[in-house]
Amino acid sequence: MNKVPVSTYLKLVCVALFWGGTFIAGRLVAKEIPHMIAAFIRFAVACALLLLLAWRLEGGLPKLSKQQMHATFALGATGIFLYNLCFFAALENMPAGRTALFVALNPIVTALALALIFGERLSKIRWLGIMVAFAGAAVVITRGNLMSAMHDLSQSLGKGELFMLVAICGWAAYTIIGRHALKGLSPIAATTYASLWGLLLLGLGAVLELPRFEPARLSWQVLASLVYLGAFGTVIGFVWYYEGVKSIGPARTAVFNNLVPVFGISLGAMILGEPILPSMIVGGLLVIAGVTLTNRT
Repeated sequence: MNKVPVSTYLKLVCVALFWGGTFIAGRLVAKEIPHMIAAFIRFAVACALLLLLAWRLEGGLPKLSKQQMHATFALGATGIFLYNLCFFAALENMPAGRTALFVALNPIVTALALALIFGERLSKIRWLGIMVAFAGAAVVITRGNLMSAMHDLSQSLGKGELFMLVAICGWAAYTIIGRHALKGLSPIAATTYASLWGLLLLGLGAVLELPRFEPARLSWQVLASLVYLGAFGTVIGFVWYYEGVKSIGPARTAVFNNLVPVFGISLGAMILGEPILPSMIVGGLLVIAGVTLTNRT
């Protein structure tokens, strides 16, 4: 058995750090410029780097079949356009650390969708994991005050939470489409085409937001955040994550996703001065425990 280099694990920790940092960068951007313009700039950076990467590693992008064209468009519409629109909208209305905890539900919502819509069978332990994760999410959403939320849900479930729940559904759709509909495409090619479709859709939306765009608000912090989101949060994170999948397998690589909300909460506290509530710690641990159970094969 070949020994896995330590650098592989260090890169996966860095990926979790980069993805945790996207919530801080997104929070800084979302308060300054319209959301589709922000997402468009992010993916303009990402697409430029992905095209370069596809050319360097795979000699360019392959020609798509009709089925692959439909599939990559669906990826762009769900995982790029819908997810990022809701991602920035959520971060305008909700602290970065709290938003990062919601994203931990991605694998749970994906597993649930596969079971309810596509009839994929889940073991009892995985159903238990789903219930534990949703219990943790309820603690986070209600800030630990479950009884008050039962009487008035609007106190806990604001615009930010609703936008993030839609974003999670969009990412679940992206994951499912990528798993079932992209035969014959490498991860780099599929991601590049999805990003290009998403960039097109975001560009159409960004045009409508131009009257509300104030170039003076593009401070160096906002520009640096957008470059970070496109380069580190999208391209480098993607490449290193798939290096991990290739080296240690998807199940062991997915474990590192549990670090994303940890980094998101920690960076939110250190950089943005956001409070770390006891409900975030308890709920976050329950979500991570639920995800771990659900990912068991």
